[in-house]
Amino acid sequence: MRTERDSLGEKSLPAERYFGIQTARAIENFPVSGLRPWRAFIWSMAVIKRSAADVNHALGLLDEEKSKAIVKAATEVMEGHFDAEFQVDPFQAGAGTSHNMNTNEVVANRAIEILGGNKGDYNTVSPNDHVNMAQSTNDTIPTAIRLGCLWRLDELLESLDGLSETLQAKSVEFDEVLKSGRTHLQDAVPIRLGQEFGAYAKALRRDRERVLRSAEGLRRLGIGGTATGTGLNAHPEYHARMVKQLSDVTGLVLFESDNLFESMQSLSDAADFSSSIRITAMTLTRIANDIRLLSSGPSTGLDEIRLPAVQPGSSIMPGKVNPVLAEMLNQAMFHVQGCDHTVALASQAGQLELNVMMPIIAHNLFEMMQVMIGAVHAFDEKCVHGITANSEKAESWLSKNAIVATALNPLIGYLEAAELVKHAMKQNVSIRQVAAERIEAGHLKHKDEDRLITIAEIDKTLGDLRKLTKGGIH
Repeated sequence: MRTERDSLGEKSLPAERYFGIQTARAIENFPVSGLRPWRAFIWSMAVIKRSAADVNHALGLLDEEKSKAIVKAATEVMEGHFDAEFQVDPFQAGAGTSHNMNTNEVVANRAIEILGGNKGDYNTVSPNDHVNMAQSTNDTIPTAIRLGCLWRLDELLESLDGLSETLQAKSVEFDEVLKSGRTHLQDAVPIRLGQEFGAYAKALRRDRERVLRSAEGLRRLGIGGTATGTGLNAHPEYHARMVKQLSDVTGLVLFESDNLFESMQSLSDAADFSSSIRITAMTLTRIANDIRLLSSGPSTGLDEIRLPAVQPGSSIMPGKVNPVLAEMLNQAMFHVQGCDHTVALASQAGQLELNVMMPIIAHNLFEMMQVMIGAVHAFDEKCVHGITANSEKAESWLSKNAIVATALNPLIGYLEAAELVKHAMKQNVSIRQVAAERIEAGHLKHKDEDRLITIAEIDKTLGDLRKLTKGGIH
């Protein structure tokens, strides 16, 4: 064991631990969920510590020996070597002081070790005076939120690209499959299965554009505002140099804030990014719902597509196979939308110069990205890639669909077409058969001309249902 002291007194903690007394107090104070910080939050805080050490050394505020040790220690944290040292529950003290101090202490103790000292000897490297130099929780945490989201942005976009490309490929594969359209879950005019899947792909591409657009706001950093936005205890050049250094270290395109006070007060950029992910989750939920409907049955449902069987579907019903990947995607996207709701509530809870709800904003943003990336990859690879069309069933349903009479509106008018539908559904026969009977009885007239419609005109309109999926007047 080793003993450390802070402003509240002394505390013993295991000698091998890299975190220190403030982290230990936070672990004891917040035994809430058993959750740990996401890797993105550990990485983003460590990159700030590394960059600050370099910048403060360049400004003549931190000696070279300490700076190099802090840079090396922070780099090791960035690389994931000390993830086990980050144990503070996401539900913690406001603003994120506990997470900031957790990072400061781990980096300081590793730097002390690099310099040949013993962990806890903060005269060698201090968590507050050296690792946290020119910083405050109040500017590091919102900066870390932005950096952490940008760090995983490409992963998120790649997962959406992968799924949209698979859906687009399926739209081509299924282009020849004619089927009933459905609105209000009721029969509608014909479409092609490929058109349905092409619309899914397009919706995801639009969502991708929305996510990318909202991410641009995250590139504006408020680092250097320190406690309230004034930059107290930071060199006048610190803000600009930090933004450049962070950009150099991470490879991310980053910008200086045009108002440090706004950057400290407002989490609207994070809320905007979160909402774009929520909208994407809504699209994915809708797609998953459709996949489940289209594959329902197989004997008593739509059964227009078949999903790959990846596991038995029932513990009691032999042979049952369920749409488990679509069900997973639904649940994951419900969770993502719940995370966004938390971000929205927390973002509006800021007061005066600070939003103290940042820890839960950070956790939910990183969680929703993690869940969406994983869920979309699994759904794409284990479900959508293996979907096959059941053309026979789709065309069978279409052959019974009386709503194809809609195409006859230009010939016989809406009311007369509605009569055909009513009789066809009542007699359980085709629209063509009902039309032929009414023509033979002399009752089916052209809506604009004083003459009877011919069966040839009916056949011309309804004989090639694929033409009806291309729009226009037939």
